[in-house]
Amino acid sequence: MFGQWTLWELVRTPQLAKLIEEELSDLINNIELVEGDGGEGTVLKITFPPDTPGFSVYKEKFTKVDNEKRVKEPQVVEGGHLNLGFTMYLVRLEVIEKGVHSCILKITIEYDLKEESAANASMVSIQPLAMIADVVAKRLIQNKA
Repeated sequence: MFGQWTLWELVRTPQLAKLIEEELSDLINNIELVEGDGGEGTVLKITFPPDTPGFSVYKEKFTKVDNEKRVKEPQVVEGGHLNLGFTMYLVRLEVIEKGVHSCILKITIEYDLKEESAANASMVSIQPLAMIADVVAKRLIQNKA
């Protein structure tokens, strides 16, 4: 079945990290599974190319993987945004049913930032996540055909 369940199967598993690593190698050098199996508590280490502005590596932990509501929340737990004055940086991925064979991937970024680092709010961008969503959509369409 193509639609929300197929998308969720990709989003909720480490397969998403493998797809990102394969298709967006100019954006991300490496995604390493540090701990876990893709469920809550899983930790990934994301390494960026040397010329990436801002930071070169961070770790994220899946703080929520809800199969019933189809919600996944990776949160930065080391490096990355935390080195730039953020005290919390979380991405919420939610697969929402739109029809029998279609769905929406809703992406939300939540963060807290120290007052003295307020200028770093410009580091928050949906653009990399939109690129990932495009890659995922293309892969699912290819697999359907």
